[in-house]
Amino acid sequence: MSDFKDAAFGAGHDHIFLGAGHEKNERKTWAVIALCSAMMLVEIVGGSMFGSLALVADGLHMSTHAGAMLIAALAYTYARKHASDSRFVFGTGKLGDLAGFTSAIVLAMIAVLIGYEAVSRFLSPVPIHFGEAIPIAVVGLLVNLASVWLLSGGDHGHSHGHSHGHGHGHDDHAHEDEVQKIFAPSGVFAVSIFEDGVPPVFRITPATEGSRLDASAVSVTTVRPDGTQQVFALADRGGYLESKEDIPEPHAFKAIVRMPDGEHEVEFEEHEHGHDAHDAATRDHNIRSAYIHVMADAAVSVLAIIGLVLARAFGWLWMDPLAGVVGALVIANWSYGLMRDTGAILLDMNPDRRMAENVRHAIEDRGDKVVDLHVWRVGPGHMSAVVSVATSESQRDSRFYHAVLERFKGLSHVTVEVQPAQALA
Repeated sequence: MSDFKDAAFGAGHDHIFLGAGHEKNERKTWAVIALCSAMMLVEIVGGSMFGSLALVADGLHMSTHAGAMLIAALAYTYARKHASDSRFVFGTGKLGDLAGFTSAIVLAMIAVLIGYEAVSRFLSPVPIHFGEAIPIAVVGLLVNLASVWLLSGGDHGHSHGHSHGHGHGHDDHAHEDEVQKIFAPSGVFAVSIFEDGVPPVFRITPATEGSRLDASAVSVTTVRPDGTQQVFALADRGGYLESKEDIPEPHAFKAIVRMPDGEHEVEFEEHEHGHDAHDAATRDHNIRSAYIHVMADAAVSVLAIIGLVLARAFGWLWMDPLAGVVGALVIANWSYGLMRDTGAILLDMNPDRRMAENVRHAIEDRGDKVVDLHVWRVGPGHMSAVVSVATSESQRDSRFYHAVLERFKGLSHVTVEVQPAQALA
């Protein structure tokens, strides 16, 4: 038997898996296109009127910049307008990744062209009109900085590819850095609250070599300030013990760890929650590709200004092509990172192995067997899972397992197949 669960966007079986900031990012991208197009027209018209070939050339360069932004903008618009189109089996959430992959190829081509031009100038130096070139490079940098500001929403909080690995759905935090130590006759053990893509759980890890615990002989009891107590059973995860139940908020309590050699008491305090919306599962690669384009252009402008100033001051004409080579290498590196990340999503590579591991544990901790499991990304912040479960409990159907997996934020689409355990014998 099989069933579906859709959440977060749309109702029923709409399969709408767009990112949380889709429309906002769409508006940002169109704003950058408007800015670049205006600058392009000013430079081309001004260059034509005043006979400046350099100004016309930079205007044409700005047109390629606007064209690259157009890829991202059209992807946002098309994905939004066709989000409910049944022809897209898993929605249009991946269209941004396709646009990002395309942009990565464009960036790679730009890097090759800049590198080729730089090497050509090393071999055959050309005269540089510093009076025109430097101001144009400065204006280009200002336009790129304005584009960066627009894409980041003015808060400079946008990252083009950094991931810190914390996650608890969309609003996650981790206390992995807050580790309490237990010094027992059988060894030293680290007790922590772990949450990364799943609700928080206790983890007990041996801190000394040779230390080992039997999960059935260990438990954790929380005692909250109001006197409320809760007992957590533990499961062996191979190398560490982990609680089978989630830890309710807030995480301020006394924890009593019961071991074969006695009880050990540790304290946990509630901390500020750290947020990271750009992990592998939630990152919007379309806005990231647009951001990389303007960052790459800004980097080239900075290097060009440095090269031109040094070439003018000291007569080092080789500095200009050298700056071009460095810029090409920087752009190529960013292009590779974007191509790698978006390509992995387009090929349905699992971006969150811990999610798959925790889905498996959530089912198998209840005595069932996961026969087959696939977890992949269908859009920014939306994961899909196909699970095949063998169970000896006749009353357990797909609805039971959907209820088990509902605790995983970001798991927006689930298909469950249930089969009797004896069918596998």
